[in-house]
Amino acid sequence: MSDKYLVTGGAGYVGSVVAAHLVEAGHTVTVLDDLSTGHREGVPAGADFIEGRVQDAARHLDASYDAVLHFAAFSQVGESVTDPEKYWRNNVGGTMDLLAAMRAAGVRTLVFSSTAATYGEPESTPITESAPTAPTSPYGASKLAVDHMIAGECAAHGLAAVSLRYFNVAGAYGAYGERHDPESHLIPLVLQVAQGKRAAVSVYGDDYPTPDGTCVRDYIHVADLAEAHLLALTAAAPGEHLICNLGNGNGFSVREVVETVRKVTGHPVPEITADRRGGDPAVLVASARTAIDRLGWRPSRTDLAGIVADAWRFARQGETGTP
Repeated sequence: MSDKYLVTGGAGYVGSVVAAHLVEAGHTVTVLDDLSTGHREGVPAGADFIEGRVQDAARHLDASYDAVLHFAAFSQVGESVTDPEKYWRNNVGGTMDLLAAMRAAGVRTLVFSSTAATYGEPESTPITESAPTAPTSPYGASKLAVDHMIAGECAAHGLAAVSLRYFNVAGAYGAYGERHDPESHLIPLVLQVAQGKRAAVSVYGDDYPTPDGTCVRDYIHVADLAEAHLLALTAAAPGEHLICNLGNGNGFSVREVVETVRKVTGHPVPEITADRRGGDPAVLVASARTAIDRLGWRPSRTDLAGIVADAWRFARQGETGTP
């Protein structure tokens, strides 16, 4: 059965991959994106495109839509510290406007792109949804505020909503991949070294209580992530706000990532050991049990080499001109 979906922020990294999956599943998709961080070519063929802000959703939403998938947020942790008002205005204020537009149009299903940054520094791992939420940046705080806002909307107005809290998203899906500016994620940064775009990769701290002394993170393939969003569309009952962590449940260290990039690309990757960064926990690994039980989701692309290889193919598209 074909449904109709509005995808806010659908020209960005995760949004574009989810939009592509929706189109491939035979659904009618409209992408709403102001292209401030997204890319027009990220909108999949077969999807309609509206260039606009999430605050303007009321102009475009009507009762013909079955659900909204909401990705339109700023996500740079460092920038959120120096410009917090930008994050409150867009991430929180924009979502408030979106929820009002959905209410007015009678659209009663929402899938929200949340984040593991809502947890801050965990007391224990793997992290479950019942873990304390103590974000350490305005970015994480803005996403947690939206989760609270959605919970209130569900209780008061019967919205059926799922918040998906991502851990480290990586990899690529065909022509859709990671292009942040500035780039802050480890795998694309290391790939830039392999491409000769950076001289070396900085390893922040090598004295953590982990097997090789570097931080351990949970990497999830963006296509596995996208599949969880499609499953989430029918997972919540009216009035329910379901929160699910999305991760592999396994961790890879910074040095494991660097070594995997060397093996996959065949290029040397010089590394520089730097001081620890403040607020970097030694280990961040998710428990995805709720997503497995409630969504029926199981990640299938869990091999780090495969994740890196997909990201490498995407990174080289600009060099070769081929997907």
